[in-house]
Parts: sequence; structure tokens; C-alpha cells
Amino acid sequence: MKARRIAALATVVLVLAGCQRQTDNLVEFSGHVFVFNYRVAVATYLVTLSKKAPIPDGTVAIAEFENPSGGDPLVTNEKIYPFWDKITIQSPAVHCVKKDRPYAVNVRLVDASGKTLQSLKTKVISSVDQSMMPGKPLVVGPFYNKNPEVFKADGTTDYDTKDTCPST
Repeated sequence: MKARRIAALATVVLVLAGCQRQTDNLVEFSGHVFVFNYRVAVATYLVTLSKKAPIPDGTVAIAEFENPSGGDPLVTNEKIYPFWDKITIQSPAVHCVKKDRPYAVNVRLVDASGKTLQSLKTKVISSVDQSMMPGKPLVVGPFYNKNPEVFKADGTTDYDTKDTCPST
């Protein structure tokens, strides 16, 4: 009888120990990539986070993306809703992305009072060079009409792909 109680108590202790959170991380990176939308000639960073623990109401994700053109980082603020399991953060448009070069991304989760709950860092590497993209949008308007600046009336095309990026 006593052995059963000890075995039952040991089982309860093991189950409860398994329920303990192994980390204080609220989220972790589940993906990061450059998105090249050739139709509108825009490239952006796209970062996804997976929720690992409850996130307090009023939390904001502040993301800093290294500017491939140089200069100050590009910063976005994304309100996080507690019921989200996946969080997607997209940068403003970027220019001059180089193939195989790592670009820094820093994300901070900040609560409603301004206290940092978690900081994350990663690097994003593109598998293609942005020089492969057209310099002008290929389509315009809500119906994706051909851009008359690219597709000329005389049948010629002007993709405007001249490189205006600093060489580094």
C-alpha cells in the first residue's frame, strides 16, 4: 500500500515537473525571408514568430531591419493580439539587397507600460540579388494593368534595372 502511494506521488511530481516552462521566451522565430514582388518592383523583409507562452494584452513588437541601402535601420511597430499563435512582421520596402549577404533583424516585445518583455535577433540572407528585379512596377492599378512606363506603346519595354546601389 505504501509503495503504491510513493509510486503515485512520484508520478504526480514527474507530471508536474514536465509542465514547467523551460524558458521565459514568449515567442521564437519560425521564419525569416526576403520577399521580392516583381509585379510591383518591391522587396521587403518578412519575419514570422511563433507564440510559446501567453502574451499580455497591449504588447507591441518593435522590429528593426538593417537597411540594405545603408543608413538608419528601418523600424516597424506591430500590435500583438493575445489570441494570435503566429505573428507576422513585414518591413517597409527595401532596396539594394545583395545575394548571400546577412542582414540583421532585431525584434523586441514591449508591454503596454513600455517594459521590454523579450528581445530576439536574427540574420536574413537572400538567395537572389535585388538587381534581378525591375526598377519600375510591371503592373499598375487594382486590375494589374500593364505599366505604360515599362510596356511602351511602340512595343518596346523599359524595365529600368540600372543599379543605383552603393557598392559594398
